[in-house]
Amino acid sequence: MDKSMEKYLNKAEVLIEALPYIQRFNRKIIVVKYGGSAMVDEELKKRVIEDVTLLKLVGFKPIIVHGGGKEISSMLKRLGKESTFVNGLRVTDEETMDVAEMVLGKVNKSLVQLVESLGVRAIGISGKDGALLKVKKKYADGEDIGFVGEVTEVNGQILLDLLEKDFLPIVCPIGLDDEFQTYNINADDAACAIAQAMQVEKLAFLTDIEGVYKDPKDPDTLISELTVSEAEGLMNDGYIGGGMLPKLQNCIDAINSGVSRVHILDGRIPHCLLLEIFTNKGIGTAILKDDGSRFYHGE
Repeated sequence: MDKSMEKYLNKAEVLIEALPYIQRFNRKIIVVKYGGSAMVDEELKKRVIEDVTLLKLVGFKPIIVHGGGKEISSMLKRLGKESTFVNGLRVTDEETMDVAEMVLGKVNKSLVQLVESLGVRAIGISGKDGALLKVKKKYADGEDIGFVGEVTEVNGQILLDLLEKDFLPIVCPIGLDDEFQTYNINADDAACAIAQAMQVEKLAFLTDIEGVYKDPKDPDTLISELTVSEAEGLMNDGYIGGGMLPKLQNCIDAINSGVSRVHILDGRIPHCLLLEIFTNKGIGTAILKDDGSRFYHGE
């Protein structure tokens, strides 16, 4: 067999491998939390949006929830203002809140533009719109960190209506409290709250790490699949630390609230979303219910 024919047969095999996943998740909602380096690098940005667009075109119903922390820090620096964090959350005074909303709005519309350029209709929506994300003030270990919100209520009907009309919703993590004050929301928290409220099939976190490690210093200890009990065991035994701790807790909360499966992926790998969802092995860490079906390793 000549080389070119072999190449085409390999492509066909990839498509066949993807088929059961396409069938299984057809018409299912997937929330993609998009942040980290994959948002700053223009080439990676394009790859991620291509992935989400493809998911939509093969029958998924994706919702993007984006962050913008690096862009906010960069703009604050240009304005001569230092960024301060407590437990990974940005201390947000009134001026920082104004900058965050401005920057996140710009990020939101740039993502809409990218999706539209690929032939899919997208709608950028802030958590303020239609009271999509209602919040209360969030504290970091009892410390007041300003206008940082904790989601108390999600009006998922807005997103369902947009999906029904064949739009790809792109959500900006800004919300309002009961007094209609604006709050910045950690994008992981916003994605988690939306996934929980809508009991979606999948929630995928695009991050700057490859997934969950038993030993963060040893890349060979990447865990492909974790049940909720196993994840809690790793946390309790002190294996998980730093920024991964709240992320893993978010994953566990999402699963316990009805989300079928949560994925932690390295957004720096081109097409990581497709590789995780459509291949038998996957490339990140999938977290599932204790009685959830093992999906990889040739199941």
